[in-house]
Amino acid sequence: MSTVDKTQILNEMREQAKLGGGEARIQKQHDKGKLTARERVDILVDKNSFVEMDMFVSHRCNDFGMEEQKFLTDGVITGYGTIDGRKVMVFSQDFTIFGGSLSETFAQKICKVMDMALKLGIPVIGLNDSGGARIQEGVVSLAGYADIFLKNTMASGVIPQISAVLGPCAGGAVYSPAITDFIFMAKGTSHMFVTGPNVVKTVTHENVTMEDLGGASAHGEKSGVAHFTCENEVEVLQNIRKLLSYIPLNNLDEVPFYTESPEPISTDLDTIIPENPNKPYDMHNVIEGIVDGDSFFEVHAEYAQNIIVGFSRIGGHSIGVVANQPAHLAGVLDIDSSIKAARFVRFCDAFNIPLVTFEDVPGFLPGTDQEWRGIIKHGAKLLYAFAEATVPKLTVITRKAYGGAYDVMSSKHIGGDINLAWPTAEIAVMGPKGAVEIVWKKELANADNPEEKMEELQNNYRAKFANPYVAAERGYIDDVIHPQETRGRLISGLELLATKVSSNPKKKHGNIPL
Repeated sequence: MSTVDKTQILNEMREQAKLGGGEARIQKQHDKGKLTARERVDILVDKNSFVEMDMFVSHRCNDFGMEEQKFLTDGVITGYGTIDGRKVMVFSQDFTIFGGSLSETFAQKICKVMDMALKLGIPVIGLNDSGGARIQEGVVSLAGYADIFLKNTMASGVIPQISAVLGPCAGGAVYSPAITDFIFMAKGTSHMFVTGPNVVKTVTHENVTMEDLGGASAHGEKSGVAHFTCENEVEVLQNIRKLLSYIPLNNLDEVPFYTESPEPISTDLDTIIPENPNKPYDMHNVIEGIVDGDSFFEVHAEYAQNIIVGFSRIGGHSIGVVANQPAHLAGVLDIDSSIKAARFVRFCDAFNIPLVTFEDVPGFLPGTDQEWRGIIKHGAKLLYAFAEATVPKLTVITRKAYGGAYDVMSSKHIGGDINLAWPTAEIAVMGPKGAVEIVWKKELANADNPEEKMEELQNNYRAKFANPYVAAERGYIDDVIHPQETRGRLISGLELLATKVSSNPKKKHGNIPL
């Protein structure tokens, strides 16, 4: 056989691999409104940067007639490329080959990519579109999933792991994305669940659609499993690129810094806090009035909206933002918001991203539902996360900082580096009304005009306690500043803390209240 013939064979095999399961199955994928595995990779990475690995792998199963059904790549495209010039490892599951089902060799390809990502210290991005385990391979397929889970766990906190669910992801397959740092889903085509609608109906007699059970909206708004929900696959892939612009390549890498820092979206911060302390305002306006223009990238935007988390830049510095949202449930901390914020804080700490906290919190949400579902242990997760974090921590109290929630929200007492307050800040054990009802209970009961007495006592309480100056006297607040000074103070604080060195006591790991 001549060199020309051998070259021709190589070219033909490459073309065969690129066809996946064939033209008919590719068309079927398009008819569902979905891209192919290769089309997704082309959109995700920089143009012409993707280098494929293991193109010629095929399965080794000889049961159930599988020896007569072999496809190159075996249902997953793996390799490396760049995003904005920075290296990433990628795997993209191909639904046109055996429904993207996972086999022994399929799992080995993914593990190989993850091993290389860990060795090189670069992010790994998984594009999931799979019917689950390849039944014909039995326990070998299940072993492949377990191999992937272990590598996900070992890589956690060392390199960023990002998952996009762009089709079905069911059964044991869901636990790999669940261990990764961020999950993206596309509305209408992405579905995640441990058990599908048919099993749910058999076991619980509930009738539920795939979309209601495990669609993007269900996981974006109700379960919180999805960090980002997008209108379509292209938006998912574009937002993965955007996310990577805020985070380092690994836990030892420098956090991205941008020399350009556009001015914030114009907001009159000095008048943004309402005169009435019970009137809500949108904390998004505060954030966008301080950070670099158009740089705030919200995470979990539809879930637990009483707290806001996301990435941003200020003076070119990448930061993680955590903020109470007075416009939703008055910004109170509850189970969902505590878990949401705690996970985000721990990601930022793992990858050395400074944390900036905007605080306006009236306390923890009361009630039997919260207590019986474990608000104590779940609220403690956020406390634990902030206390454990060794990255630069800057806090701005805009209005309420009541009770234990004041302590939890990155206070000076749990390691806050720079803690500032606006003149509108109210730092107290509880709100004026509740405090008066407890402290001056007898005076109110004996008053000729209880309502007038209540107002008088509340005014006295506000004057003495519901302000930032008592805390400032004791050094719990480093300074009380005008709102318009906030951006400059945060930038100078980040520059000051750039050389911060802090570590926790040596231990295998802590025992966070899971």
